This record gives sequence, structure tokens and C-alpha cells, in this order.
Amino acid sequence: MTTEKLGELLQAEGKLSPRDVERALLAQAEMGDLFGRVLVKLGLVSETDVAHVLARQLAVPLLAAGDYPETLPSLSGVSREFLVSNNVVPIAVTDSLVTFAAAVPQDPYLRKALAMAVEQNVELSLGTDSDISRVLEQMLSEESAEEGADDGAFDQFAGQSDDEFIEHLRDLASEAPVIRLVNQLIHRALDLSASDIHIEPFEDGLHLRYRVDGVLQDMPDPPSPSLAPAIASRIKLLSQMNIAERRLPQDGRIMTRVKGHELDLRVSTIPTVHGESIVMRVLDRESIRLSLPDMGFSEDTLQRFQELLTRPHGVLLVTGPTGSGKTTTLYASLASMDAHDRKIITVEDPVEYQLPGVNQIQVQSQIELTFARALRAILRQDPDIIMIGEMRDSETAQIGVQSALTGHLVLSTLHTNTAAGAITRLEDMGIERYLITSSVNGVLAQRLLRTLCEHCKTPVSLSDEAMTRYGIQRFMPAGNRTVYEAVGCEHCLHSGYAGRTAIHELFALDDTIRGVVQSGADATQLHGAAREQGMITLYEDGLRKVARGVTSLEEVLRVTQDQSEADAAEYDQAGMEVSPLQSLPA
Repeated sequence: MTTEKLGELLQAEGKLSPRDVERALLAQAEMGDLFGRVLVKLGLVSETDVAHVLARQLAVPLLAAGDYPETLPSLSGVSREFLVSNNVVPIAVTDSLVTFAAAVPQDPYLRKALAMAVEQNVELSLGTDSDISRVLEQMLSEESAEEGADDGAFDQFAGQSDDEFIEHLRDLASEAPVIRLVNQLIHRALDLSASDIHIEPFEDGLHLRYRVDGVLQDMPDPPSPSLAPAIASRIKLLSQMNIAERRLPQDGRIMTRVKGHELDLRVSTIPTVHGESIVMRVLDRESIRLSLPDMGFSEDTLQRFQELLTRPHGVLLVTGPTGSGKTTTLYASLASMDAHDRKIITVEDPVEYQLPGVNQIQVQSQIELTFARALRAILRQDPDIIMIGEMRDSETAQIGVQSALTGHLVLSTLHTNTAAGAITRLEDMGIERYLITSSVNGVLAQRLLRTLCEHCKTPVSLSDEAMTRYGIQRFMPAGNRTVYEAVGCEHCLHSGYAGRTAIHELFALDDTIRGVVQSGADATQLHGAAREQGMITLYEDGLRKVARGVTSLEEVLRVTQDQSEADAAEYDQAGMEVSPLQSLPA
């Protein structure tokens, strides 16, 4: 096998460019490692891609993660030190043949050494470094448990001084298996397009979960519980935390490059009764779509929202729970504006993505650089557009409204369940209603819902009763009652969904709505008045996506449960008509 040949095969599959091969060859000359491993370390291709091509090139079987036996066969002639140092594990033993999984099956020394040790014929299959390391770690941890070495995660530090304790943690975090394991956790998050990695210690062991499309999914083969302190120490070192502090919550940040993607990991640790729970928020700068048309807007809602963005001054709010894509919508809104002609300044905590031509300020509470203090300074910078990451307190809200009244366009977020609820939330924060009607242009409520997997979604026909009960008949083409439901397949990890889109509810303040606000109406009355003016609710926008086959009715009901029950009850009333909505396109 030649390194050029492997590079050519990966190029033929579109995994590498000629420039990538040149970079890898230069790096290999410095690192002295195998070409495939150099490619993976540089983040140019995934370990799985290299393994598939290498197996085909060597004409050897490739083992998947599930092909390894739960209990490894015992071989008296092969020491565990040899297995670990050569990254090889026994898979199966018969009277005439012993099968091994090896990370480098082309190594002639390895084949000869194994054949001499077992005194039988030997067959080598290809296994990835991460899979073999995982099996070896499991084997070693089981042996340690049998020998009574693992008496609890904290007992191993007994009798050590503080300096020895810290040095021990650093040693744990610097071991090659731990480094590979943490790298594997991050790589898998990228492969799954996960937004968060959860590493949680419980009484029955270490749990590993990924949040994919807004839903937590358990991962099989979690790390060994004995590795929990080492994993925590490794992550803390990478994120510049105090590795010796395990009693208090900590926050940190990891900047890394994986498979050509610039990843920004926001790390949070908290102490629990069974150890430290770690959550890593994954921000993939390569995957963010800073385009409003790509955000899932319905055509009519997008047109009205863009009209609000063109206004010279006023407050435009985006509301929704944590993780509903509010900040991404604000980023896309700023990206749609011309930063050459206007001064745009943002105040964020944290700055998630950097925008060209935009002055972005990171809030730092430890030096008292708060939202309010930064905003007061911003007003002396002659801005045209101000983005406030979140209106968290009354002082920030007051300055934001005053900025809008003095000729600035202010974009911000609020945590409310509905668009109309933002009005009463501002009032709770001390903003008078006459100031709200004078400054607020509109409020956009947003939720994210999962889109159906194109490979396995299945059509179903709704009954007349269901069509009426859910109010979907107004959005379906005439005579059509077919929608789609989630099934699940290998392409979507058997969830039935792949990717997410947004649904929106735009509450625009026109003269009629301003009059209702001034009258002292509560959130429910404001919502009703807006619907009379033609506002599409989150639930209704979700139904439009169900009618187009984008998502399922079950998913819309899950995400908009607080609204769907009330809206569906209205639709179910005999003879009810909502005239402003009946002319909407399906």
C-alpha cells in the first residue's frame, strides 16, 4: 500500500481535495504517523471514511462497532500489554483459526507475532482505532474491577497532597485512551449533528446522551464508569477550567477543528451526588445558515418580517424558549442588512458567531460589563442598528426602548410563550404601555420542530373528524386529506426525523393593535385581537407545514401543545369562521 494510493481513493470518493493530500503528506513528514491517521488528526476526513477505503484497498473485512463480542475470548499466549501497545483485540477462536481486529492489519510483524503466540493460523480484520480502544478500555476496566482495584472514583486520590492530586488528574487526562475517547465524543456529535453532549454520572454508571434535533438520545456503549474522573479532567483541561475544583459549577470554552469544521464548544460542569455532570453545547460555525429564507419562514410571514426590518427605528423582538433558534434568527436578520451603509453593534452573552462588518461586544459580568453598561456606551458610538442578545432586566429594557425612541432600530430576544405575551412581559419589566406602543414595531414568536425523514416518511389519511378537530382542512388542497407520519430508519437513527425547521407567529403593532394595548388588555386579549387582524399562530404555521409534508401532526402538537389545545377547541366549535385565514394558500 502507498500513501498516494489511499489519497487517490479518497479523492475519487470526493472526501479529499488535492490540496488536502498535499497538506497531509507534509504533516506526515513531521508527525511520522500512518497517512490515514494523519488525515483523521487533521480533521480532513472521518475515521470511518478512511476505514472503508482502507478495507477495500487491503481486501480485508471491516468490523463495525457492533461486530465486537461482549466478552473477548481468552488467549493465554497473548499478553494484554501486547494487545494495548499494538491496538489489536481477539474476536473469535476456533480449533484452526484465531480472528483478530487490528488497527493496522497490514503490519507483517503483527501477523507473525500473533501466529507464533497462539500457535494457530491467524486472520486479521480491520477495526477503527476508536472502536478497538473502546473494547480494550472495557476489558481493562473489567479486569480492574475483578481485582478490586476500582473501589470508587474518589478513593484513588486518598492520602494525596493537593499538588499530588492535581498532578494525578493531569496524568489521567493525558493518557492516550482518554484523549482518544474525548475526541471520539466530539467527533460523534458532529456526525450526528448534535447540539449538545451530556455526560452524566449515575449510580448505575456513566450515561452519555446527545441532543439531536432538540431531542435527547441515549448512546449505546457509554464510557466505563472508572474513566469518569479522567474524562472530566480532560475536558476541564481543554476548556481552561480548574481541574482540582469538583465541588462548584464551572464554565469554559473549547475551540477546535474537526473534519474541516470549526467547532466552538461551550462547556458547563456541575457537581452531583455521583460525580460531575458535564454538558457541552456544540456550535458548528460551518453549518449555521444566516439567510432568512432558509429559516423556515412561510412566504407571507417572511415578507411582513422583512418589512419590519426595513423600518428606520423601533424595537423588534424575537421570543421563545431556550434553544428555539432566536439568536440565529437575529443573526440572519443582521446578515440581511447592509453593514456598509449602517453602523451595527451587538451586545451578546456569549458571542456565538462572528458577523463581517458588525461590531460585536461580549458581556463580561466579572468586570461589570453588563448589557445595560454596554448599551449606555453603545449610544455614544453613533449606531444605526443595535442588537441586544437578551432583555434580561428592567434597566436593559428601559435603555432598549429609549434607544428606539431616539432613532435606532433595536433587535432583541425575550423569553415568553407567545408573541402577544411579550407586551405584558415588557410591562412587568417597568415599561409603560404608552412607551410600548410608541417603540415596539413587532414581536416574532418562534419554535423549532423536526422535519420528517425523506427516506421513511409514510402517508396517512386523516378522517373527517380529525380534519375538523385539528383545524387542518383550511390548509389542505381541495379534496386532499393525506399527511405524513414518522416511521424511522437507519438514515434518521430510527427517529423518523432528520433536521429541523422553524414555525413563526408574527405579532405586528398596527394602529388597531396599539389601541388594544393602550386599553390595558392582557396577553390573551391581545392574542385574540391579533388573530382578528389575520395573525397566523405557531400552531397554524405548523399545520401549514404538515399539509406540505414537511413535518408530522404529532410533532406540531408536541411543540405547540400550549397553543394547539386552545386553537383546536376553537376550530371544533360548530359554525366557527375565521375569515382572515380562509384565503391563505395551503
